[in-house]
Amino acid sequence: MDKWARIKYHSKQAWRFFWHDDSVWSWLANLIIAFLVIRYLVYPLLGVILGTGFPIVAVVSESMEHGLHRGVLCGQQFAEFQHSFDNYWDVCGKWYEQQDITKQQFRMFPFKNGFDKGDVIILWRAHRNNVDVGDILVFQGNKPQPIIHRVVKTWQEDGDYFYQTKGDHNSESIAGSLGETKISEDRVYGKGVLRIPYLGWVKILFVNAVQPFGITIER
Repeated sequence: MDKWARIKYHSKQAWRFFWHDDSVWSWLANLIIAFLVIRYLVYPLLGVILGTGFPIVAVVSESMEHGLHRGVLCGQQFAEFQHSFDNYWDVCGKWYEQQDITKQQFRMFPFKNGFDKGDVIILWRAHRNNVDVGDILVFQGNKPQPIIHRVVKTWQEDGDYFYQTKGDHNSESIAGSLGETKISEDRVYGKGVLRIPYLGWVKILFVNAVQPFGITIER
């Protein structure tokens, strides 16, 4: 068998293995290739198109949910809660009104009903001219994974722009030097523009699976 014949033969074998073999090894090989294609081709391409080096994030906490988590919403304890925008505002709206954000304004915000742990958020490049109160901002906080919260205030100091955010589910903004009461532009990854439900559970379940082995996955 000459060189080209061997190449053709092995190419056919590889094709059958990846696309027609039902073995566990074939499934694992396809999973690895899919990961590599997404990580090193699709992800960078999306970054170029969307103008950010961080085009996709998975929601890994309940901080933007509008329902109960462990019986709590906006720092208040409930035995039960009927999910609706009006009921959410009755519980959480006072904090926003203190920031001069009305119920009608909030109704016009993107993702006015929040989003859930396990969702995936697609980002667009964020800059001072396209981020307003009510938008979803993704930024670096005091944890390895980015924070995905709603802008509640924007302002300028000596030519620099700053943002304050808050998780819809939380009782108040996270304080501290790397909190969300004064977010500088260099900490911002992007602006949330599209939600894909449930897809982020792939990452969450994978991270939970490897943690018992002492493996830490960041971002």
